[in-house]
Amino acid sequence: MYKFCFHNPYSTSETVSFCVHVGHIPKEHDLAKDEHLNPINVKIAELREALESVTAEQKYLKARDARHRRTTESTRKRVIGYTVAEYILLAIVSVLQVVNIRRLFSKSVAYNRV
Repeated sequence: MYKFCFHNPYSTSETVSFCVHVGHIPKEHDLAKDEHLNPINVKIAELREALESVTAEQKYLKARDARHRRTTESTRKRVIGYTVAEYILLAIVSVLQVVNIRRLFSKSVAYNRV
């Protein structure tokens, strides 16, 4: 028989979910010996090393993604700024051309040229 105790220091209700699996008690001749566990321990060590390699690669890729995102955002802001400046400059040049052409074709300038 098993007994489980849970303590909740707060007055709010909590839900606890758990699963208990009780297996059979193995007999002594069914137990694994040390010579059986050595290949398993080697495989576990290899898997641990591979998992650490994958974890390190994920951290590197996340940092690289963040760095590229910052670069992209910076480039986007500069492109938007240059585009707005280009439109403003284009509008100023257009207005100056209209003013200059009107001045050239006005009567007072035309009489002074001849």
